Amino acid sequence: MSAGARTLEASARVSRPVAVLIVALAVALIALTPFLPNYYIRVANSLLIYVLLGIGLNIVIGYAGLLDLGFVAFYAVGAYAYALLASAQLGLHLPLLLILPIAVSLGVMAGVLLGIPVLKLRGDYLAIVTLGFGEIIRILVNNLGTVTGGPKGVARLDKASIGGLEIARPGEIYWLLIITVLVAGVLVWRLERSILGKAWAAIREDQDAARGIGINTTNAKLAAFATSAAIGSTAGVIFAASQRFVSPDSFSLQESVLIVLMIVIGGIGNILGIIAGAAILILLPEVLREFAEWRVLFLGVLMIVLIIARPAGLVPRRFGPETLLRGLFGR
Repeated sequence: MSAGARTLEASARVSRPVAVLIVALAVALIALTPFLPNYYIRVANSLLIYVLLGIGLNIVIGYAGLLDLGFVAFYAVGAYAYALLASAQLGLHLPLLLILPIAVSLGVMAGVLLGIPVLKLRGDYLAIVTLGFGEIIRILVNNLGTVTGGPKGVARLDKASIGGLEIARPGEIYWLLIITVLVAGVLVWRLERSILGKAWAAIREDQDAARGIGINTTNAKLAAFATSAAIGSTAGVIFAASQRFVSPDSFSLQESVLIVLMIVIGGIGNILGIIAGAAILILLPEVLREFAEWRVLFLGVLMIVLIIARPAGLVPRRFGPETLLRGLFGR
């Protein structure tokens, strides 16, 4: 290991007491939230959905270095999959566990569909094309009125249930989201440390050099888009199951920009950073709700200050989950 790498690793270490304190606080927060009033649980659910979306988008932006502004399209695919398959809209009332793999499959197909035409695009051009893809999906659901309900959306969706256990109240949705976020977080973290994750990192640093050393950049990029879309669709399914109503208004460009901002402010390529970014952009507006339009001004100023003061994000890439594990277990 080089001297620079050793210095970087040393700066990313946290002491065991600090690591234990952080993990204990996180566990206590997760365990105590269901005892709060329903309003606060709904806010926590909204936060967790955005964390899930951030984990998905982070694969493309943070790991593979591909700027995707159309991620909300996959969110819409999952939400409308649940809306159409668990309502009277098409006369189908499928269970959640059957809809989930269907929605994920549709999301993966949409991800590959987006990935193929943008394989050779980079930077601004890639951002513009993905932005257009997101808008195409929103316009489609807005105009296919006989199927998607058009601007009115689809209402009275079935209550979600697993094995006869109904999951409809905020507290029940909360635990579904906690489990899903943990599974997605561990999956993506393991992917980052795999050979595929190394290929994504190589593409992010220098695509031409990655191709030169024999990495199949086409397959690696498509895998990034497909995995990202699968997680986005999963978030859409849970969102639809919790709201029991979907409409095109929930999948605007503003949502995509919000998720990108969440990653940039929190820390690109870092799951802990996504949680920090989501906490600022989702929880802070709720805290400042009494200040009406002033909260938008305050949030704008705060984002400018954060980006100037912390250009690498609140939680830099080197302070990932492995940093906490090293602090806890000393390795």
